[in-house]
Amino acid sequence: MSKVLVVAEHLDGKLNPSTARTVSAAQALNPEAIDVVVLAADPAAVAAEAAQIAGVARVLAVANPANAHAVAQVLGPQIARLAAGYTHVFGPSTTYGKDLMPVVAALLGVNQVSDLMAVEGEYTFKRPIYAGNAIITVEAPAGQKVVATVRTASWSEAARGGNAAIEAVEVQATLPAHTRFVGLAAGASDRPDLQSARRVVSGGRGVGSEENFRLIYSLADKIGAAVGASRAAVDAGYCPNEMQVGQTGKIIAPELYIAVGISGAIQHLTGIKDAGTIVAINKDPEAPIFEVADIGLVGDLFTILPELEAAL
Repeated sequence: MSKVLVVAEHLDGKLNPSTARTVSAAQALNPEAIDVVVLAADPAAVAAEAAQIAGVARVLAVANPANAHAVAQVLGPQIARLAAGYTHVFGPSTTYGKDLMPVVAALLGVNQVSDLMAVEGEYTFKRPIYAGNAIITVEAPAGQKVVATVRTASWSEAARGGNAAIEAVEVQATLPAHTRFVGLAAGASDRPDLQSARRVVSGGRGVGSEENFRLIYSLADKIGAAVGASRAAVDAGYCPNEMQVGQTGKIIAPELYIAVGISGAIQHLTGIKDAGTIVAINKDPEAPIFEVADIGLVGDLFTILPELEAAL
């Protein structure tokens, strides 16, 4: 029987919803047990949240001042040491997981399974390739530890209501001296996190300028949505790159996605294919975005957005 260790993602003492989605993927294995590991300077609050995820047997709380910041080279050796006794180690395919899990895989001497989107068997999985245009079946060597990142957009959050035991664990691992946390530069925002938001409004090249992007922010604030952008908008300097949605940006699965002035390049569509309802606003009736949109509105965004806000 398989036994899965899920690496919790958290920030500022709060558990990221990606962790519950990763637990859903672990549940698809029908394992003997699912444990969640929380690494932090003070993991108590996050561990308490993780213990409430249904299907989790234990939460391993690793307290260490070195874990105050998510540095992959610091967290990786600790996770690799904890991986003994587990058949699978899963982490979310978010920026956090994409940075951390390859380090874990390298330390364990195995190849990583990336963007796991379906479980076919204990060692057989499906993952997207070619910008999501094809799905490939990957079979890991039987008996070898599986390290994988989970495509969180493909999995719903595991239910709450669990009551897992929380165990304080001390890990004897040699931490590197060549990598250290120096500082974090991040823009402050009251809007929801882009990767976990239920609603997202994104702007594209058609918005025209950084100044015009205020229309996107205004609509997002009106409906309590996160703000995203196409690569064209980011490259043009309309907004920062952490807002980019798509193959080379963030893969998201909101309940509602509103694409404004976005033509719909395949790389962008890869990032939103799992969205619940896609709304497209574009003046070009032949824009590829309309082929995937549930609701399409052809017209000038500078006329439509103010009207839409007034109606709201």
